[in-house]
Amino acid sequence: MNPSKVDRSRTILLTDLPNVGPSLAEDLRAIGIQAPGDLVGKDPVELYGRLNEITGTQHDPCVLDIFMSVTDFMNGNAAQPWWAYTQERKNRS
Repeated sequence: MNPSKVDRSRTILLTDLPNVGPSLAEDLRAIGIQAPGDLVGKDPVELYGRLNEITGTQHDPCVLDIFMSVTDFMNGNAAQPWWAYTQERKNRS
């Protein structure tokens, strides 16, 4: 969902999360995330690594940016577009 349209009180489905559409929701379910609340306290780097491992594919680093955005949001911060996390991801490398 577009971060500007996210309503925290109505975040029930994975696709209610900022930056998450049907395809990314499917990726999240593949790594054991069934609902937005499952992301609380999770490490986005670990989630990204698990996705790469399960699928046998090195996913685009922007997927990590999205994982950073949704874990940050579910830990109480404002919804941000995924690209707001790109520099932080690059600084971690």
